[in-house]
Amino acid sequence: MSDWMTAEPRLRLLAALARQAGAAILEVYARPFEVHEKADHSPVTAADLAAQTVIVAGLQAIAPALPVVSEEAVNADWEQRRHWSSYWLVDPLDGTREFVKRNGEFTVNIALIENHQPLLGVVLAPVTGALYLAGRGFGAWTQSGPEGSWMPLRSRPLARPATVTGSRSYERAQPAELEQVAGAGYASMAMGSSLKFCLIADGQADIYLRLGATSEWDTAAAQCVLEEAGGAVLDLSGQRLRYNRGLSLINPEFIAVGDGGVDWDARLRNLRRIRGAEA
Repeated sequence: MSDWMTAEPRLRLLAALARQAGAAILEVYARPFEVHEKADHSPVTAADLAAQTVIVAGLQAIAPALPVVSEEAVNADWEQRRHWSSYWLVDPLDGTREFVKRNGEFTVNIALIENHQPLLGVVLAPVTGALYLAGRGFGAWTQSGPEGSWMPLRSRPLARPATVTGSRSYERAQPAELEQVAGAGYASMAMGSSLKFCLIADGQADIYLRLGATSEWDTAAAQCVLEEAGGAVLDLSGQRLRYNRGLSLINPEFIAVGDGGVDWDARLRNLRRIRGAEA
């Protein structure tokens, strides 16, 4: 067992739990399934619910006292959540639209939040078996399959031209906006779910600019992975993305980057300037 797993045994348990949830998802993926529409008009399938059941039971075994916030649950209201210092934040199947399209670009996301920041995070791509795991102070790691060796993740210095990754199903950033943060001549790479963050953590891309709504469970686990790989996830004012901020579980717009040494504040000021001019 790796030294970092010995020092933080919850990482090993979360990796195993994510793989169990992934197996439950793939059982549904392998057969015909129905797609239902939730109140917010987003899709849900039996795979989302099966993974939810596996993850909640597993987290209760790991830390029975910690509450869970999940996309597929009725979550505690702000009057309860405002008093939480630690809790689990889960998306049992991130990228349900990609799951329905059967393109493989969906993930299991599990994060431990402590004092508004991700402390532990795991992201699993069930179809490929790739797992991304991180803990604050323990680095970021990837494993190609259940029997694979753990390899360290490290984001790269900003490439010139930069590679920008974006959503396959939702893309609102315009070329002029992307140029403010990525520079001219950037290359584009579409990807579903939280795999966009993992591409950056693995040095395959540089920037993910998200203009439009996401939920907190969409980003927390992957933020932990990217930060421990050397990157950052910032709101458009340049502040680190935070969790359990208030009544809403919707994130502010943000940028995920691999090179923490760049003056992102200046680039974000330029972005805010042109967006203000367009308003």
